[in-house]
Amino acid sequence: MSQADADALHVPVLLERCLDLLAPAVGEPGAVMIDATLGMGGHTEAALRRFPDLHVVGIDRDPQALELATARLAPFAGRFTAVRATYDHIDDVAADHGRDGLVQGVLMDLGVSSLQLDDTARGFSYAHDAPLDMRMDQSSGISAAELLATADEAELRRILRVYGEEKFAGRIAAAIVRRRATAPLERTGELVDIVRENLPQAAKRRGGNPAKRTFQALRIAVNGELEVLERALPRAVEALAVKGRIVVESYHSLEDRAVKTVLAAGARSSAPPDLPFEPETHRPYLELLTRGAEEADEEERARNPRAASVRLRAAERVRPTPDHLLPPPDRSHRRNAA
Repeated sequence: MSQADADALHVPVLLERCLDLLAPAVGEPGAVMIDATLGMGGHTEAALRRFPDLHVVGIDRDPQALELATARLAPFAGRFTAVRATYDHIDDVAADHGRDGLVQGVLMDLGVSSLQLDDTARGFSYAHDAPLDMRMDQSSGISAAELLATADEAELRRILRVYGEEKFAGRIAAAIVRRRATAPLERTGELVDIVRENLPQAAKRRGGNPAKRTFQALRIAVNGELEVLERALPRAVEALAVKGRIVVESYHSLEDRAVKTVLAAGARSSAPPDLPFEPETHRPYLELLTRGAEEADEEERARNPRAASVRLRAAERVRPTPDHLLPPPDRSHRRNAA
């Protein structure tokens, strides 16, 4: 894939809104921002252009994405650093690259990138026949084919129901187990056929490709996306300096719920409700910058299909987290710098 092709693939969602929300924090001289989901670098490139004194540290687990983004951002040499990791290592990254171990901005654009979706060999897309892989980092972890071969029926049903919100999870899981008893599932086309064959006719006629939810569920499970997000969010908040800002774009109800939970917890008092006064140590440490979750307008949805399901939330750190609310230390995770 050429660099021009890679740049054209990714159109950042709600780009200007993200930058406007981050601007008061990252527009200052010497500011450092972590792009926790670098992808092909679209958000980072726009931030580096708009804020001439900003340094961005980009995290991604996908070595191909890091390579393409680094080439794209070559004109900003000295102001961009690439780190290969899952973004739940954001606290380590901030400690290494931030000012006094803290950063002024964090941006997360969750889900699968256009690079991964459009590279048919990666197996993310239900629109093209390819090996059933779906790993964001193909050098580690189990593939979707391995998951389908080893998970029992109950676990497959749970994955499809919870991660894909698939109403017919039971039918599809049972069909997968029947099929693998005779031959392993190795191709995306085979999985699409199984889904189509086991949905009622009415379900096939609405909501686009009937395999969409199944593929989403497997991708989330293969990459541990929700577990990574749930670890990353509190660490991202703790990586923020006072007056620093976090902006998160999610595309799945479970992602948005996790974001809402962490940001809302920081934005409310931790004092017992029957206490006649609010102690200083129990005041909120975050201020919400959005009223609920913001969505893309019709114009952007028409221009960029990925914007259809986006939910954006943002917050500013207004004070350090009180000691009694700090998460327990966890230094068991490790990362590799690119």
